[in-house]
Amino acid sequence: AEKHAGVSCVTASMDDIQFKEAARIGQILTIKAKVNRAFKTSMEVGIKVTVQDVLNNVEKTVSAAYATYIAKPAGDGQIELEPVKLLSTEDYLEHTLAVERRRIRLGYEQAFQSLMQESNKEGDYYIFEEEDAVSTDVTHVQSIELVQPPHANHHGNTFGGQIMAWMETVASISASRLCCSYPVLKSVNMFKFWGPSVVGDRLVFNAIVNNTFQKSVEVGVRVEAYNCEEWIKDQARHINSAFLIFNTVNDRGELLTFPRIKP
Repeated sequence: AEKHAGVSCVTASMDDIQFKEAARIGQILTIKAKVNRAFKTSMEVGIKVTVQDVLNNVEKTVSAAYATYIAKPAGDGQIELEPVKLLSTEDYLEHTLAVERRRIRLGYEQAFQSLMQESNKEGDYYIFEEEDAVSTDVTHVQSIELVQPPHANHHGNTFGGQIMAWMETVASISASRLCCSYPVLKSVNMFKFWGPSVVGDRLVFNAIVNNTFQKSVEVGVRVEAYNCEEWIKDQARHINSAFLIFNTVNDRGELLTFPRIKP
C-alpha cells in the first residue's frame, strides 16, 4: 500500500477471511500482496497466503484476503491516490472485481447497521426455554494485553495482525468452553478498525459465544483501548470488533456437534 501511495498508510478494514488450510510448525509460508485498485482516497490490497510442506513439497492455499488501506494525511485533508497500472489479464480481472467487492462491503455494513438499529428498539423479547442449553455466561472470557514496542508498526500503532491474534486466543478459549476440545478457526468476519491503539495502551478483549449452528460456533469479540489516563478514569476507546467462526473435530477428523446455547 505504501509503495503505491508513496506515503504512510493505515489499515481501514479487512474483508471476511476464510481459512482453507492450517499452517503448522516446520512448514513454509509464502505471503504475496498487491494493490488491486485505488478508489480516490482508499485502496484495496489483495493478500494470498500459501503453505508448503518441506517433506513432500506440496503447496496449498491457506487464505486469500482483501484489506482496505487509506493514505495517512499529514494535515487535515485526505490524500488522493494515483490509479493502479494494469500489466496483466489477472490485474484487469482483480481491478474489475475490486469495484464489486467494495459495493458488497459497503452494503454489508449498511444492512448490519440497520439490523442492529431494529434489534435495539423496545419490544417483545424471545424467551429461550430449551432444556440442556448452555448459558452464554459460561463462555464469557476477558483478557488484558499491554501494547509493547514489538507489537507495533513503524507508526507506533498496534499491528492489526497482533490484535487479530489476541482476538483469536480469547475467542478460542470462549468456544472451547462449549466443545471441551480445541476449536479450529475457520473464518474471521467483519474485522473493522474503529480507531488506532499505540504502544503503552492497555487493550481489553471481551469474547462471548453468540450462537451455535450444529457443527460451528460464532464468537463475538470486542476490543477496547485505554491509555494511562483513560485507564484511571475508566474511559474506553472501542477500536475493534469481529466475529470468529470455529469448528472442532475428533481424532478421525469428523466434525463434532456443538450444544445449543441460552442467550
